[in-house]
Amino acid sequence: MPRTHLRRTPLRRNAVRLLLALLVALTAALGTAPAQAAVPDSPAVTYTNPIAEKRADPHIFKHTDGYYYFTATVPEYDRIVLRRATTIQGLSTANEVTIWTKHSSGVMGAHIWAPEIHYIDGKWYVYFAAGSTSDVWAIRMYVLEGTGANPLTAAWTEKGQITTTWESFSLDATTFVVNGVRYLAWAQRNPAENNNTSLFLAKMANPWTISGTPAELSQPTLSWETVGYKVNEGPAVIQHGGKVFMTYSASATDANYCLGMLTASATADLTNPTSWTKSSAPVFQSNASTSQYGPGHNSFTTSEDGRSDILVYHDRGYKDISGDPLNDPNRRTRVQKVYWRADGTPDFGIPVADGVTPQRFSSYNFADRFIRHWEYRAKIEANVSPLADSQFRVVTGLSGTGTVSLESANFPGYYLRHKNYEVWVEKNDGTSAFASDASFYQRSGLADPAGISYEAYNRAGRYVRHYDYLLYVQTPATATDRADATFYAQ
Repeated sequence: MPRTHLRRTPLRRNAVRLLLALLVALTAALGTAPAQAAVPDSPAVTYTNPIAEKRADPHIFKHTDGYYYFTATVPEYDRIVLRRATTIQGLSTANEVTIWTKHSSGVMGAHIWAPEIHYIDGKWYVYFAAGSTSDVWAIRMYVLEGTGANPLTAAWTEKGQITTTWESFSLDATTFVVNGVRYLAWAQRNPAENNNTSLFLAKMANPWTISGTPAELSQPTLSWETVGYKVNEGPAVIQHGGKVFMTYSASATDANYCLGMLTASATADLTNPTSWTKSSAPVFQSNASTSQYGPGHNSFTTSEDGRSDILVYHDRGYKDISGDPLNDPNRRTRVQKVYWRADGTPDFGIPVADGVTPQRFSSYNFADRFIRHWEYRAKIEANVSPLADSQFRVVTGLSGTGTVSLESANFPGYYLRHKNYEVWVEKNDGTSAFASDASFYQRSGLADPAGISYEAYNRAGRYVRHYDYLLYVQTPATATDRADATFYAQ
């Protein structure tokens, strides 16, 4: 080997060492490039509850014409009403039109309940339940068909009763499509069972006729399904990740009313009861902290941008009812975002407090971790349970002056605040010091303008950031610091 090559080799090694040393020094000075999470597929959406007072069994249908269509049970139980708006919130103030009124005598003459509106093969269909003037409890399922682009002004005709296996108490029809097959789900009294209603499913021959023998999917047998009455009713379907989820309501229509859920694979035979598994506990129920009681009879829709699933339901803002709950008119329509767990199942959380709905905040550089409270300390964590520990209402700052405060969803009146530069969730004590510590300037994300960063109101330049997964207010100096101080609202 030539001598000159032997002499150059140490020089090259020294040059490489010098370059590495320079890179290490530069990295230390600038901070290592942080990992970056993708902007969430489902960004935050917020609404202000309630959407509609004295409207129970709500159903909101998002149509391809850019409108949401809303119908619900009115407390007089005498008519079917519709509203439409281009936003979910707009339904609150939208004009309401009566499209059908109960018969003066005979069938469809009493207890007009639980209407749903659907658009099938170019026509509108409303499914509803009704009793008779001769027997108000002879509740059966009926269908209206509407022609016209706008169902509020459509011409409606009665398609008659949906015929099932028995001539018995039946209600709460809903329809959905899985893999090109249209189904009808409903609740009905099975004369062979000692309960009020069970859940049934059948394929449909047309929008007002079922085909084949209905399958009984669920009976009210669990303790939380049988309080006051033995009830499974109000089925509603949402699909996600190759699964079909059917929520339903259980127990009496007071504070015990709650949601259960059945789950099946979208590729299974949905008319085979063994294809479905039932939740062992309610998936959505009353919450005293948020003053929401008897949440149930839900439906599902999607947000205006089409990127979030929305739970639509009714409840009351108080627990105690005088007399028969059916005579209490104050069930009101509410909405809130549905979140999806890592395993693909829905997490409905708790019925949130009246007012603006809460959000979640995921870490910019740890996509699966969300801000949450744990024993009142704020931190970021994955797979948060219960969900509400990671939900916060963004409200006008306690100190005002263009700030915001983040109020805990499951501890109303408790806010994120900094204390000795640590971030905690604590109850507002009414002092100006607390108000200042719990107020923040909402800034564009320091690491990504699509995100959010929160600057302390009374500690200029200090931002909420995570360090070893705990939250602090610190002055970001490096790219890593800025990444740690950036979050995405979901």
